[in-house]
Amino acid sequence: MKFYNSVGPNPHVVRMFMAEKGIDVPFEEVDILAGVNRETDYLGVNPAGQLPSLELDSGDLITEITAICEYLDETNPGGDLIGTTPEMRAQTRRWTRWADLNVCEPSGNGFRFAEGLPMFENRMRCLPEAADGLKACAQDKLAWLDDQLATRDYLAGDRFSLADILLFCFLTFGASVGQPLNPEFAHVTEWFERVGLRPSATA
Repeated sequence: MKFYNSVGPNPHVVRMFMAEKGIDVPFEEVDILAGVNRETDYLGVNPAGQLPSLELDSGDLITEITAICEYLDETNPGGDLIGTTPEMRAQTRRWTRWADLNVCEPSGNGFRFAEGLPMFENRMRCLPEAADGLKACAQDKLAWLDDQLATRDYLAGDRFSLADILLFCFLTFGASVGQPLNPEFAHVTEWFERVGLRPSATA
């Protein structure tokens, strides 16, 4: 098995997930800043040219970070980052999807269409005029989440899960590219600092 790694929040999610579960997989670094992921060799691995990717021993490929994490969870028993019951798994998937759609995607595209535009304008359709609105949408949802976290420790309840890993990695990235966490969101800030103390956060 081989994990194709790069900079950015998406690979960070999988690395943090693996660190939490104690999974050790050989890495191959792909320089997305230099556009290596858009060159023939890597497109032969993943025709979409995206990172990360997980190549199995069979040669099959798994892409998309939540799919990679679910595969690693199912093939490496132990822990409850996704859940040990149907109810727990449903809540994890609910909140993982909520974080992805409401914060990660708008803030990520806000970056691609603004600060990241020189890198992405020749790789995908970019809408610079939408950048500020997308960033604002992410902030609106974080304000809503702040109220939710007033009554529980983590997104899916009292247990740390994939949903927390996903949101933490994207907020960490956002803070480095002009989208700092608003200190007025006291409960989100407390959650963010708590997650940041986990050894896996630096994976």
